[in-house]
Amino acid sequence: MYSTLRPGLLVSVKTAIAGNVKYKTFELEQDHITDAGERRARWETERTISDPAEHENALKARSLARSAIQTVCAHSAFGLLCPEASAEKLAAAVAKAREIADAFNATASVTRVSVNVLVGRIAPDDVEAVRAINSEIRDLVDSMAGGLASLDVQRVRDAANKARSVSNMLDAPAQERVKTAIELARKAARQIVKAAEEGTAEIDQVTIQRLAEARTSFLDIEDATLVGEAEAEGRRVDLGDVPEVQAPASRPSGTIVFDL
Repeated sequence: MYSTLRPGLLVSVKTAIAGNVKYKTFELEQDHITDAGERRARWETERTISDPAEHENALKARSLARSAIQTVCAHSAFGLLCPEASAEKLAAAVAKAREIADAFNATASVTRVSVNVLVGRIAPDDVEAVRAINSEIRDLVDSMAGGLASLDVQRVRDAANKARSVSNMLDAPAQERVKTAIELARKAARQIVKAAEEGTAEIDQVTIQRLAEARTSFLDIEDATLVGEAEAEGRRVDLGDVPEVQAPASRPSGTIVFDL
């Protein structure tokens, strides 16, 4: 089965705090070779914050700004992902994040918070993107299975939450497969908690096996190869004079980057 992506966006967020903090570095031991043949050097760094209260407010403002954008995105190992259907929500979230930064900057005296966002468009038939998402789903299913094997309920839940988030970028059939795996893992995790309270916790080998089977459904593109042109012999049919049809321009592939 071939998994495809929903049209979506890859979101890169950079937030920064400038001003108010100064660093000084003092060399305690010059770079040198020790008697044991090791290379060693030591430094000491001194940090000075002119206005501690304003710095704390800057940290809070930066955190709130990032959170405003992250809440409308799926979190993946490759960055923040957002279904194209949520593009308006993303734009509103970016505007809100910048409002938070602007509100802080309007009252701050020595500190500035900045928010910058780059968005790349992911085509639903982008082979590399499909491979990347499939790889992450496999890793998360493995993590759920590993959590069950070690009776680590928190690991199962964390992986399940991430898998649910990332699966929003997949088409409906693939989302359903991920949903089934998550439900299996969460049910087994609840049973582990209940059994632990009774002192009878055991490894659920059946669920682990079913998760392994679910994982294989995301191996589809990993070993994909191009199929050569088929050769066939048959009777030639003369269709007469057929007007030439101009081929449509090829659609560009890859990632288009634009700044919100």
